[in-house]
Amino acid sequence: MLERPPRIAYFPDSFHEVNGVAHTSRHFEAFARRRNLPFLCVRAGNRPQALVQEGKLWTLELPRGIFSFAIEKDLRFDPAYLRHFPLIGEVLERFQPDLVHITGPSELGMHGASLALQLGLPLAASWHTNVHEYASRRAGWLLRMLPRRQSEATGQTIEDTAMLITSGFYALAGVLFAPNPQLCRQLERATGRPCHLMPRGVDAQLFHPAHRSRNAADRDTVLGFVGRLSVEKNVALLARIQQELDQNGQGFRFRIVGQGIEEAWLRERLPRAEFTGVLRGEELARAYAGMDLFVFPSHTDTFGNVVLEALASGVPAVVTPNGGPASIVRDGVTGRIVSDEGFAPAIAELLADSARLDGMRQAARSYALTASWDSVFEGVYAAYRAILPASASTTVL
Repeated sequence: MLERPPRIAYFPDSFHEVNGVAHTSRHFEAFARRRNLPFLCVRAGNRPQALVQEGKLWTLELPRGIFSFAIEKDLRFDPAYLRHFPLIGEVLERFQPDLVHITGPSELGMHGASLALQLGLPLAASWHTNVHEYASRRAGWLLRMLPRRQSEATGQTIEDTAMLITSGFYALAGVLFAPNPQLCRQLERATGRPCHLMPRGVDAQLFHPAHRSRNAADRDTVLGFVGRLSVEKNVALLARIQQELDQNGQGFRFRIVGQGIEEAWLRERLPRAEFTGVLRGEELARAYAGMDLFVFPSHTDTFGNVVLEALASGVPAVVTPNGGPASIVRDGVTGRIVSDEGFAPAIAELLADSARLDGMRQAARSYALTASWDSVFEGVYAAYRAILPASASTTVL
């Protein structure tokens, strides 16, 4: 006889925003709904009714308040979120979870970890954002004022300190998840906890080459970027790529999807670029499919959902060797993995070889078809076994 599935209380850092955590969290909730699993999602938002029950799926959505401050253009942190603690605790008592899963050291993550410890529940934590690298890059304004040697040492100290603090928080969990193997190994060393892969999936029906529609008179090559326009995404490299390709006489323009604090700087330096703002759904799918090559210069992404969405759209990607995107792209098959200095030469080489680019388009699409969200979350539930009591089982999945 099959035992009951585990009851999971999930505390995501973000849910409605445009970022990897929110994207993954929405799909996690959808997976629980499809499989009719007992799942409570506690998140920030503005639903008129805080607690909603749809069969076995519970959602508790509570607003951030006047003391919250911006971390990103569409993401905030509320130091006074503690006011919701009694209600969250009451709902957890009613839901009776077997395990609490958090996604990071946000106010939601802190509440989830605290309640797990208070109620004696197993705790799982998934790493989605390289907070330590973000901290170093966002201190760039300070580091630029220091002599080079001191700047490099200070930047490394900031990164190491942030990693020490963050890994200390993650060590509270009994099992960890990370989106790429390199990060998993790093977390295991830093926390002494087992870490399992939690990659990302893609909706290959939505992100599809069939959405490609280009005006016959449009002869330009379209280089695409999708993501937050911020310093940690290394978006300044886009301006350098344009400058180097312009010197080679390439006929191209950038299509940049997203928003962020670097947008004005980019608009000034990329006068031919198309800035679409944030797109979703079929609009986003059409934007991808209309690209000829995806350019993603980030060194800090733990996975790179946008890279996988580009591949599903039949668009090869050029990425850096750092972080998650390098674990998605097969160099020379579905795109290129290059240093910052190698972006422009790699792009020029691919654009000059249409047969090779067409082969990469087909290979990119084929790879993306193997990446389903269901397989991702089936793996997560299987990994829960390591810390679940014997009374809760994942065999029903």
